[in-house]
Parts: sequence; C-alpha cells; structure tokens
Amino acid sequence: MYGTYLFGLREGLAAGLVVCLLAAYVVRAGRREALAPVLTGAGAAAGLSLALGAALESGSRELTPEARALVGGSLSIAAAGLVTWAVLRLRRPGRGAVGAGTGVLAAAAFLMVGREGPEASLFVGEAVRAAVPSGPGSSFQPLVWVLLGLLTAALLCLLLHRAVLRAGPARFFPWAGGLLVVAAAGVLADGVRGLQEAGLLGGPAEAAFDVSAAVPPESWYGALLEGSLGLRPDPTVLQVTVWALYPVPALALLLAPIGSGPSARVKKQKATDETAEGGASAGTTS
Repeated sequence: MYGTYLFGLREGLAAGLVVCLLAAYVVRAGRREALAPVLTGAGAAAGLSLALGAALESGSRELTPEARALVGGSLSIAAAGLVTWAVLRLRRPGRGAVGAGTGVLAAAAFLMVGREGPEASLFVGEAVRAAVPSGPGSSFQPLVWVLLGLLTAALLCLLLHRAVLRAGPARFFPWAGGLLVVAAAGVLADGVRGLQEAGLLGGPAEAAFDVSAAVPPESWYGALLEGSLGLRPDPTVLQVTVWALYPVPALALLLAPIGSGPSARVKKQKATDETAEGGASAGTTS
C-alpha cells in the first residue's frame, strides 16, 4: 500500500505545486479577484478527472497507454506555455498585471490539474472499485492510502504557498517567478515525453541517464522529485534538453528590468528627438 500512497503524493504534487505558486503570485501581484477563478479552474479539472475515471470504470472501453500519453502530453505543453505567459505578465505592476486575463489564469490552473487526470482518474477509479463490498477481496485500503497521499501533497503545497508569501516584496517576484518557470520547464519536458510515448514526436528517445538505483521511483524522495520537477529517473535526451534550455529565455525575460524592452527604447528615443526638436525651434525663434 506504500506504493499507492506514493502515487497519490506524486500526482498531487504534480497537479498542485504550480497552482499554489500561481495563487501566491496572483495575490502578491494585487490580483486577488483572480484567485477564485484559479481555484475554480483547478477544482473543475479535479472533478472532471474523477468523472472521467468513473465513466471509464463503469464502461467497457478504456484509454490506451498511447491515448493517455497523448492527452497528458498535450495538456502539459499547453499548461507550461500559459503559466510562463502569466508569470511574465503578472510581474509588471499596474497595467501589466491587469493584462494577465482571469480566463488565462483559470485555464492555466485547469490544465495543470487536468494534465494528470487520465492517469490519476484510472488509479483512483480502481481504488474505489476495490473498496466496493462486492466480494471477499474488497478492501478500503487502496482508496485510503491514495487519499492520504493526495492530502499530504495538498498540505505540502499549502505550506509552500504560505512560505512564498512571506518573502519580502523585493525578493518575491524573482524567486517565486523563478520557481514557476523551473516548474513549467519540468511540465513542458514531461509533455514532450508524453508525445514521444504517443508516437507523435520524434527526437532522441533513448535515456540520457538512469539514476533509478540512486533515486528509486518507489521511494518517497523519488516521488517528491518527480512530482515537483517533472523528471523521471530515466529521462530521454530530448526531455532533458527541453528542461535545461526552456528556463534560459524565460528567466532572462523574467529578470530583465521592467521597461528595458525594445518598445521602451523606442519611446525613449522618440522623447529625446522631440526634446531636441523643441530646443532647436526655440533657438530659431529667438
């Protein structure tokens, strides 16, 4: 049953870690009105996943491993893009924070939770079926252990949310934004692997390395690392490449001084030219 607990812990962290960080980011950016849609999006995805699991368990058809990899991979890639976009928009006070639409934030939370839906719903569905008193082999233990794992993950996410909010204003956005970007990179890499497993994405599919002996997937620290960083002990070459390269431009944009982009330079040059023209006109008039 320990493996069932770790499954709940791993899936709960994978679904909730970015959501709790995004919620803290929204609060600190002064967008408390967007907090309810973020939580609603996450809750809707969890409910939809449970409904999907119930439908698959009660029906005669089930998702193939390729279909699960395709759905999870596609949702992961979309979620990583939305989370990164929201982080870059919310770091700007005033109009920049308003530019991060509530719908986009809710969609990011929905996709972050929903990407784990196909896998988690089937597992929870099996645990529920095992708990049904239909014979001598029925047992509530699988359901209890997977729920304990999910509750542990929820507690860890809540603690991280509160710890991040305690950071000072000067350090909050760089640190919290950096954590979100790194987490988004793991989500993106996980999505790439999902598309590789579904046969829709080529690239190097062999394992870049295998640290299963040092970090066993069935260990608690293996579950924590996979759930938080999105990397398995045997990631593919393409997966590691994406995870390593994606944060570089995202962090560069995040840490760049606000107002230092091309548009700001154009406005500054235009103001300088107008000042020079005004001075020249004044000199001619005198």
